[in-house]
Amino acid sequence: MAIASLRFHHNSALFPKNPCLFQNSHLHPPSRFSSVQYRPRIRASSAVAVESESSIEAQDTPDVDLFACPICYEPLMRKGPSGFNLPAIYRSGFKCRKCNKTYSSKNIYLDLTITAGTKEYNEFKPAGTELFRSPFVSYVYERGWRQNFNRSGFPGPDEEFNMAQEYFKSAEGGVLVDVSCGSGLFSRKFAKSGAYSRVVALDFSENMLRQCYDFIKDDATILGSNLALVRADISRLPFASGAVDAVHAGAALHCWPSPSNAVAEINRILRSGGVFVGSTFLRVSSSTPELLRPFRQRIIRDYNYLTEEEIEDLCTSCGLVNYTRTIQQSFIIFSAQKP
Repeated sequence: MAIASLRFHHNSALFPKNPCLFQNSHLHPPSRFSSVQYRPRIRASSAVAVESESSIEAQDTPDVDLFACPICYEPLMRKGPSGFNLPAIYRSGFKCRKCNKTYSSKNIYLDLTITAGTKEYNEFKPAGTELFRSPFVSYVYERGWRQNFNRSGFPGPDEEFNMAQEYFKSAEGGVLVDVSCGSGLFSRKFAKSGAYSRVVALDFSENMLRQCYDFIKDDATILGSNLALVRADISRLPFASGAVDAVHAGAALHCWPSPSNAVAEINRILRSGGVFVGSTFLRVSSSTPELLRPFRQRIIRDYNYLTEEEIEDLCTSCGLVNYTRTIQQSFIIFSAQKP
């Protein structure tokens, strides 16, 4: 298989990223596709096989890709194997026609951050973001951390996935981007579902993306499917305006440095009629005792935990419509649409 030729430089001692540690326990430490034209879309299937190396190498021609430059948003030119899967993207090069910046796969993900390729400059994000770049946090996210979310009312990944799928009915067959995907818990489910032509697992944390690949490489049903791993900033998404049919952000909004910038970016990349589905922890809910509300607000003031009303206001102020939500204790899953 083509995947055998990939050389991923893992450190087996690395551990992976995700939401903010301890924050959300009760104690609170914690057709309708895009107008952008792509090559014909292929529904994901567990029967999809990885292309042979010979067939991939034979198609080494430049083409316009789904991805865009995070600096100028010009669609990137791609040179290398055709196909939208990990082996093909790993062996492809990407270049912006406008600013001439080049991008390539780093280890097992495509780095589409503005700082990709810098040699001396390094940039650090707020504590909540840097926490999830930690090898340890990335490693434990699906090995105990995520399971604790049920203490705040999260129904569990399987039920949360089913709820998201209901909201995404109108986007089936299109391109789905799972932003702040962490270790790929939901990205893998979306890819396996066969409901989308392309699935992009996107996160800022290098270690989370490495962890995501560690889960994928042992699952032949999605290893060669229409799934890409991309490193990018939620406030500078590497897609042209109107290029995406669906955006998912599971248990992520509270860790974004600026939720307003992030939702505005999500609105930009969605096509008309595209759907945004997110879930997060509420700062307070109707079940929160009045005496505890000021305490909870102080404890989590360094993170963007919002109220139900604030989330709706955020979506509508960023131009999204048809807001709807489901709440269970401190858990909220919501959906909004681009007009």
